[in-house]
Amino acid sequence: MNALAATNRNFKLAARLLGLDSKLERSLLIPFREIKVECTIPKDDGTLVSYVGFRIQHDNARGPMKGGIRYHPEVDPDEVNALAQLMTWKTAVANIPYGGAKGGIGCNPGELSISELERLTRVFTQKIHDLIGIHTDVPAPDMGTNPQTMAWILDEYSKFHGYSPAVVTGKPIDLGGSLGRDAATGRGVLFATEALLNDYGKTVAGQRFVIQGFGNVGSWAAQLIHEAGGIVVAVSDISGAIKDNNGLDIPNLLKHVKEHRGVKGFGGANSIDANSILVEDCDILIPAALGGVINRENANEIKAKFIIEAANHPTDPEADEILSKKGVVILPDIFANSGGVTVSYFEWVQNIQGFMWDEAKVNKELKKYIGQGFKDVKEMCSTHNCDLRMGAFTLGVNRVARATVLRGWEA
Repeated sequence: MNALAATNRNFKLAARLLGLDSKLERSLLIPFREIKVECTIPKDDGTLVSYVGFRIQHDNARGPMKGGIRYHPEVDPDEVNALAQLMTWKTAVANIPYGGAKGGIGCNPGELSISELERLTRVFTQKIHDLIGIHTDVPAPDMGTNPQTMAWILDEYSKFHGYSPAVVTGKPIDLGGSLGRDAATGRGVLFATEALLNDYGKTVAGQRFVIQGFGNVGSWAAQLIHEAGGIVVAVSDISGAIKDNNGLDIPNLLKHVKEHRGVKGFGGANSIDANSILVEDCDILIPAALGGVINRENANEIKAKFIIEAANHPTDPEADEILSKKGVVILPDIFANSGGVTVSYFEWVQNIQGFMWDEAKVNKELKKYIGQGFKDVKEMCSTHNCDLRMGAFTLGVNRVARATVLRGWEA
């Protein structure tokens, strides 16, 4: 089941639990606006090349739309649509005043020079600048983009609208980016894991973790879990997978990855088949890479007692049902990985106020939001007698539906 079908399925189940009016349900499902633009740039050798850019703006009932921009050769409108919708529910679950959006350009950033990426980003911004804005739609980095990409968008947008640091988040610190933003999603994963384990009378210390994906989110999660006393026994990335039953030396692994651009070849650990990472023996599994990796083919083999979804849509609905019958507890993506967008909100607030926070304040506020979010999700689980995924979806959908009706929607 692709990401859009799975997201729509979860939304419809939540709408049924909430007893939403069918017309309101349909209204909430349809994106507010879909943008598709042609981006033609001269390459460094003087030849012209064209790319297609997308921005899906899903919902703005609770505030400006918010979501990342990804540069990837397989940017798919269906996937972007699903991720935009997930952002709507995620920002509502986090209880920050945003709606959802997502965007991207179908390109391979690894094949483009820095100057070509800058030209492409500026052309894309020129095409959409009047449809994004501080109180309209606030982009952020995603797969294949980074703070430098956001700096280019900020500069290009400001040529049309005056200096506007709050138009993007995930910016370099020198241009108004927030301290703590780089670690935010990984730190949010730690706080969400702590909240879940606390509910079961456990702590992170002594728990055995497996992390699929060692990019920004997975590496920060590993570092923070290690510092909290958790034992990370296996990790993987695009270079391969490694395992040490006694626990990996995370500080040295981080140094190795920085030098060698991957976990492969890390001394003191055994190399394992990357395809087996999800079914390694552990207490807690953290998928922090691509979507759809946990499916009906491998769900029965998963040994973890808890799954923390640091990636977007890592678990197919069919796998959800199999794992539920096995008694595996899944902390859903729209809550578990909301640390990034929450600190993006803090960045936006700091830019609007023109008053920057220190990192301790950022982390303290993030912990407060994650803690309250978990309580709110659990309350919906109790109200609707459902699992954590439906608890999160009913919470998010209910908040957006209420805002929509309060603003004057009529059936």
